[in-house]
Amino acid sequence: MNKHCSLKENLTKFGQQHLLQYWNELNEKERCLLMKDIEELNLDEVNEFFERATSSLEDGSAKLDDKMKPIPDDNFLSVIEEDKKQLEFYNQEGLRQIACGTVGVLLMAGGQGTRLGFAHPKGMYNVGLPSNKSLFRIQAERILKLQNLARESSNKNGHIIWYIMTSEHTMEPTKKYFEQNNYFGLQANNILMFEQGSLPCYDFNGKILLDEKHRIAKAPDGNGGLYRALRDSGILDDMERRGVLYLHAHSVDNILIKVADPVFIGYCVTQKADCAAKVVEKSHSNEAVGVVCQVDGKYQVVEYSEITQKTAELRKPDGRLVFSAGNICNHFFTSTFLRKIGSSFERKLKLHVAKKKIPFIDHTGSRCCPDIPNGIKIEKFVFDVFEFAENFVTFEVSRDEEFSALKNMDSAGKDCASTARTDIYRLHKKYLQAAGGIVEGLECEISPLLSYAGEGLQEIARDKKFVSPVHLISDKENDIND
Repeated sequence: MNKHCSLKENLTKFGQQHLLQYWNELNEKERCLLMKDIEELNLDEVNEFFERATSSLEDGSAKLDDKMKPIPDDNFLSVIEEDKKQLEFYNQEGLRQIACGTVGVLLMAGGQGTRLGFAHPKGMYNVGLPSNKSLFRIQAERILKLQNLARESSNKNGHIIWYIMTSEHTMEPTKKYFEQNNYFGLQANNILMFEQGSLPCYDFNGKILLDEKHRIAKAPDGNGGLYRALRDSGILDDMERRGVLYLHAHSVDNILIKVADPVFIGYCVTQKADCAAKVVEKSHSNEAVGVVCQVDGKYQVVEYSEITQKTAELRKPDGRLVFSAGNICNHFFTSTFLRKIGSSFERKLKLHVAKKKIPFIDHTGSRCCPDIPNGIKIEKFVFDVFEFAENFVTFEVSRDEEFSALKNMDSAGKDCASTARTDIYRLHKKYLQAAGGIVEGLECEISPLLSYAGEGLQEIARDKKFVSPVHLISDKENDIND
């Protein structure tokens, strides 16, 4: 039996034989590309995905109000309210773990900067700070500084291993960007990049769409594709070889991210948590952000659309929202927990469905770009593993110190380059003032190589006046090429 007949027989079993309908029109190279696409499909699994996805669509209107409970006090810590000595204890424990080489970072960096009007990986985006540093460079320099702080704290020379999840379209430009910039001063062998997976796009009847006559229409499988990608790319095995026990996972587009935050790491290790979420207090009841809570006794993120207005507005006696723990895609995992997800629970993750306008090849062989949704894309979300945790904790931080998303062009007026710059300026001005300085004006940037989170600035700032624009750099700044 030739390859074509074998493929057709297998596809027919799953009702997807239409993928070969243009076979006779393809040249040899195109046939090879189509065969590769088809062979990469686990047809039994993708058919099951469609069935599960469409059933979730049918259940999508159900509200969760009666099943929800807020996070118990024993599983919740607020850095805003916690004793400073206790926070320093967690900080020292986090630095100790970093110095021992047990800490890694999982960066979700698969997205393009399309919504920013930027035709490159989002991590390469420059928001227009005085330093002109990209998101990747800012985060790399925070890792460098943190390694130095850990070394000074314990006299051990541990390294933070940086695992960067890219996508099919961002892998090569991201690798090239890091190479061209000498890995921003980090050791190249401590940075590992891997690709997230993709899932086929379907029409509303469960038929997989063709993007071209010889290519299947596919879309990234969402940030929840992290778990399968960690397993299949060998990253979990790498963690085991290196002795990495604890992972800080976050998205690339939060310019205020405290990469491998030692306070967060230390708290989670001390609490023996296997999974945790950083959250910020919702700004108001109608803020379009998911909240971390319990549903039927299990932790999960409930989207604002899944509850009624009445529940969203519930308040405690002190006036704060009952369901206030806003999710910001900022998590802690043990490597043991990630291994357990990869081996046992990954296939059980929820499937999130979006009806989309998906370009496709129609029955005449023409490529159509529809004006209305014609099919579905399926995604997995990183937070849907919370329910499988044996010891889950939540860590509330100050929004103005740790969360400023970058998602839109400046014309949107929020979550854009202008707001990211403003948030950095405000925070760094606050650092200088806390160190005893006086700052006139708004524009203020402090290099991560000089200070990770406001520490070590007293000698520079005490009783000194700074006039905007302020840009403070480290002596080591020129040792790292951009």
